[in-house]
Amino acid sequence: MAALFEGYTLCGLVPAQNLTSSGVHGIKSERDDDHVLVTDSTRSVTLYKVSDQKPLCSWTVKQGGSLTCPVVYNSNTKEYVAVSDNKVIRIWKEDDITLDKVFKATLSSDVWQVHSTHGAEPVVLFQRGAIRLLDSILAAPQQIVEDVLAQDEDLRWSTHLVADLQHCVIFTTEQKGDHFLYLQQLNPNSLQKYCLEREEPGLCPLSFSVALRDKHICLLYLYPNGRVYQSIIPLRGIGDDGSQTLTLPRSLLLSLSVGEGLLEAASALILDEAHVAVVGAPHPSAGAGKDFLCIWNIHFQTLQAGKEMAGKIYGQLWRFSNKLFIPHGKSLSVIRYECSKSCLAAAVGKMRQARIEECKGLSSVPSWSNILHGEKVQPSRTADGRKARTSRRIQSLPSLSIEQMMELIKTEPVKKVQQEVDAFISNTPDLQLVVGQLASALVSRSLSDLTFYTGGLLSQLVQSRTLCHSICPELLLLALEKKDYFLCQLCLQFFPDIPEAITCACLKAFISITDSDAEMVNLDPAGVSFMDMLITKDSTQVGSQNGSSYTSVKNDRLEIMDRDAAVPKVNMQIPLEEPCPVSLNKAVLLNEILQAPYSENYLLPHLKDLSSQHALVFLQYLQFLYLKYSQDAFPQRKELRSPTLNQVMDWVCMVLDAHFTVLVMTPEAKGLLFKLHTFVKSQVKLFSELGKIGSSLQEIKTMKAKKDIGQYSIEVLELY
Repeated sequence: MAALFEGYTLCGLVPAQNLTSSGVHGIKSERDDDHVLVTDSTRSVTLYKVSDQKPLCSWTVKQGGSLTCPVVYNSNTKEYVAVSDNKVIRIWKEDDITLDKVFKATLSSDVWQVHSTHGAEPVVLFQRGAIRLLDSILAAPQQIVEDVLAQDEDLRWSTHLVADLQHCVIFTTEQKGDHFLYLQQLNPNSLQKYCLEREEPGLCPLSFSVALRDKHICLLYLYPNGRVYQSIIPLRGIGDDGSQTLTLPRSLLLSLSVGEGLLEAASALILDEAHVAVVGAPHPSAGAGKDFLCIWNIHFQTLQAGKEMAGKIYGQLWRFSNKLFIPHGKSLSVIRYECSKSCLAAAVGKMRQARIEECKGLSSVPSWSNILHGEKVQPSRTADGRKARTSRRIQSLPSLSIEQMMELIKTEPVKKVQQEVDAFISNTPDLQLVVGQLASALVSRSLSDLTFYTGGLLSQLVQSRTLCHSICPELLLLALEKKDYFLCQLCLQFFPDIPEAITCACLKAFISITDSDAEMVNLDPAGVSFMDMLITKDSTQVGSQNGSSYTSVKNDRLEIMDRDAAVPKVNMQIPLEEPCPVSLNKAVLLNEILQAPYSENYLLPHLKDLSSQHALVFLQYLQFLYLKYSQDAFPQRKELRSPTLNQVMDWVCMVLDAHFTVLVMTPEAKGLLFKLHTFVKSQVKLFSELGKIGSSLQEIKTMKAKKDIGQYSIEVLELY
């Protein structure tokens, strides 16, 4: 999955009067990806610190001059390199104020662009295709450079890569409607020329983007008809003299919807091996006349994220680290993005990260190869005993086909459906093939017929471990609507792909139920046993496991009280034994939320929808768990289903991130926030001491043993 986050304006723009140009000539990274150089199309370049959203320095050439290519940064010499009036190279440092007094060198030929990569020497690309290292051209500025391109051939785009310490300059040209790509390596020099396959007559590529993958160059280019092509070029295949022009093979990655007409200003940019950012192409589900920035997954041909951009799009897009820079309207915006690993499991939902002891108890799922090739599936040794007994009891009964079963579910009463579906499940060895159809049919009937609900059958399907949320997305919502919390618990346990929005919906429902309603629910015995032990156990010992104890918390409280005299108005007593703020069954359900898989970036926006009161209750319960886990007398038994301490602390951090402002303004939360602060301080102290111990052990390990040690000796090791 991919996500686009809230953007912010880096600077204002002065677009051209005809609105065809944004006024940005180019954006280059400086010392790191948080510092960028923005060159405008007139006479100035500005250094910005992106995270602070403010300019640090700005330089302008005098009236009548112009910067004819984007300014770059030479990381080796800590200098800036610019080209003015096509032929004049200017070099200066950050503390230089005016460009009139900096180093200048006039060259013999016009420059197309200067390219620079971090840690490598800048490269100069001339308009007729010649390439020189910056130092070599400055040693003799008036040296004659050769013409690589034909007389009627013009440069259109260029970039620079460093692979295995070798410079590789890539540029494209156009000649009478044909488009060519050149690859040139320096030291030693080698050149190869490729011809791009023709698209529809009169169509020229709107943008190019490259990436280096496993010693291969991946070239991505977008045409006005919305087609995005990819070409893979091995670096080893670069020829010696470029005398032979090869046809560049290509493959179609995306065919974007362009609506009526063709794209005029659009760009496609490689983000990683599976994701591409596209700006200027219409959103598939949005109306005409709206400009969007979208992220597409090229492996699954799916739109992952989209963001509408206000104002005109100019077809320009840059990427540095995990930030996209896009000019639109009269502003240059910075939009942070995130792309997770592309796999089928990620496409349908985040994979469950179960603990080792949980994985051991999972039943095996039939192999797809076995199913497709008709091989006999071995029965699972860990299958549910009740299911096995039921299977033996009714094995001789005739079973219906899946089509007959679907029709039966639509019309028959609840009792009849329960009997037939239970028999069908028991007599079906490859349940994975039909479980989705059965669950969808049962859920659809329950949604359309308020008198029909088969919670037991749905629970049995979930417990078969062959069902997931993506196959039947309405199942968990139905369980919440029917207040079938046992089914909700099973879904949270066995579904690896529950969306974060649904997880938060379950959290709201669990916190909202009354204690009396919660106590009437029959839940998983393993979770109930854990909470029963946690609440009723008489813990008489006071330990310091996990860095927290009554003594350490009390000392932390006194230290903070000494520094802040305004705090004593709040009751700051922090007893180690605090009552559980929720009932036992409600706590069991909340524990399932803590153990559910999630992605923090996707969960936080939905977590903000919790009311302040619900957030406060949830934090109080998390505090209760933390205190219990901090006792040496409390044993965490592997056979009981329980959240880990890391999961508890992660949820504390997320709830505080989502509701910190509201909690600070809530009087009832002040004491709780103070207690959580002491917990964090205790954890910091613990890890600090562990670090000291680790350093000491490392020092002992590196100490050289004396060779003349006798049979008896006493040694003193001084660590500090």
